[in-house]
Amino acid sequence: MPLTETSRRRLRAARAQPRRGERHRGRTAAVAFVATLAALYPLLRRPILTWGASSEEATSRLPGDELLEDADGVSTRAITIDAPAATVWPWLAQMGPSPRGGAYTYNWIENLLGLDMHSVDRVLPEFQHPEVGDTIGLGSNRMRLEQAEPGHVLAWRSEDGNWVWTFVLKEHDGTTRLISRNRFRLPTLVARVGMLPMEPGSLLMERKMLHGIKSRAERLASATPRALSAQADGG
Repeated sequence: MPLTETSRRRLRAARAQPRRGERHRGRTAAVAFVATLAALYPLLRRPILTWGASSEEATSRLPGDELLEDADGVSTRAITIDAPAATVWPWLAQMGPSPRGGAYTYNWIENLLGLDMHSVDRVLPEFQHPEVGDTIGLGSNRMRLEQAEPGHVLAWRSEDGNWVWTFVLKEHDGTTRLISRNRFRLPTLVARVGMLPMEPGSLLMERKMLHGIKSRAERLASATPRALSAQADGG
């Protein structure tokens, strides 16, 4: 018997119902996933912001903190380097966009952002004497050097005063703790919300940077005196 128009509509509706149900289940699963991430993120955020740092390092006051007292966000990341501070400092001193030494992280990511970073594997003598007042450009941020204590502290602050990036070296028994601290002021709601997805990304980049400095410093420390001399001469 041929189907009537009413029967055909009912049949189409019955066939469509599972698809609507699948879409509903998909939306429900997506909402549940986002809700789970939102609930877990406060637990995940601390290790993201304090990778490699001890509790004492993460909570202690460091040089440069006074440059931005009312920070809305703080990250403290650290690494142990099997080399004296004297072989770690050169890599910090020369950091920055070309013609400086780069940032020892993922150049291709940085250059997608237009930062003109090209990480080098040698000491650049012309950039070994940073002075307060020096500036470098990091995308839309112009950074000014506010503190420079050779072998110990290097602190940069953005022109708008909303970002301070400090490196602290602490040497003990021939090894060096390299501590990197970022302090941010986030003046708008958009800035506060936008920072949350950036935090895991900053860990990815900064972890690579710290390991990049570590490998270069340890290689320099193990070099022969002749190789060290060549490095100092820019060879």
